Amino acid sequence: MWPNNSLLGPCFRPTNITLEERRLIASPWFAASFCLVGLASNLLALSVLAGARQGNSHARSSFLTFLCGLVLTDFLGLLVTGAIVVSRHAILFDWHTVDPSCLLCHFMGVVMIFFGLCPLLLGAAMALERYLGITRPFSRPAASSQRRAWAMVGLVWAAALAVGLLPLLGVGRYTVQYPGSWCFLTLGTEPGDVAFGLLFVLLGSLSVGLSFLLNTVSVATLCHVYHGQEAAQQRPRDCEVEMMAQLTGIMVVATVCWMPLLVFIAQTVLRTPPLMSPAGQLPRATEKQLLIYLRVATWNQILDPWVYILFRRAVIRRLQPRLSARARPLSLRPQLTQGPMLQ
Repeated sequence: MWPNNSLLGPCFRPTNITLEERRLIASPWFAASFCLVGLASNLLALSVLAGARQGNSHARSSFLTFLCGLVLTDFLGLLVTGAIVVSRHAILFDWHTVDPSCLLCHFMGVVMIFFGLCPLLLGAAMALERYLGITRPFSRPAASSQRRAWAMVGLVWAAALAVGLLPLLGVGRYTVQYPGSWCFLTLGTEPGDVAFGLLFVLLGSLSVGLSFLLNTVSVATLCHVYHGQEAAQQRPRDCEVEMMAQLTGIMVVATVCWMPLLVFIAQTVLRTPPLMSPAGQLPRATEKQLLIYLRVATWNQILDPWVYILFRRAVIRRLQPRLSARARPLSLRPQLTQGPMLQ
């Protein structure tokens, strides 16, 4: 608990912001428009996914299951966090008055960490699934691929929730952040704050790095298959190329949106001398930077569905009609029922 806030909950740090400054920074119209665009984008992607799941191969169905989990996570993240932020901006409620015991702040902190980690962890899980599907297509039973994919999505959700609950168990703290409209992990010098901040950064960075490594190997394998003469005759490729294009787009979006925030958190909690004072105050420039990087990271939830919507074969063929010459969906699996057996 902060020294000069002994009458309030542990989530309140000393702040020095006027009501007029809050009005200038916290626009309810901008927040509401941002959330509505994101929710509409994810709903559109979910409707497209619902139609795309009909009549797909087992590999494609597994990949679409991961995509469905990702889009659903992004939708719920925007819905829950947007409801809190937009209502805060609309009525400019005083967090000290509305939530003196910090229950709402702790809830929002858990939600922010959960919906922040989930897209990164799901991106890594999708990269692993495609890596195994491309490099070892016979190593897994196809009949259980969709069930296994949902189990993996559930495991990712459980892991992200477990990390988000750590501050409620004493590892780190959630505090109200500038301009008083959201809660997030504390960029302080306490051992728990540093450990939790670095854990969040480490998990996010490892997810991005693993996605990059596995996607690179998968793309290289596809290129090798594409240029091989025997493989070109016996191993069709369109479906895998489409999935890798979508997965690469998701990885690029996650990297661009999240890495600035992750790097900023690591730099801030490891900085010597520390930026946060013993009373819990951060320099205004640091608070503004955190807000900007958080807004950039939130764009990930809006751009993810559009990667899938735009990187589909139906859309690409309209832009490049020559691709429509391919007769049927393609797969890396050899065609064992037709032609000579592979050597």
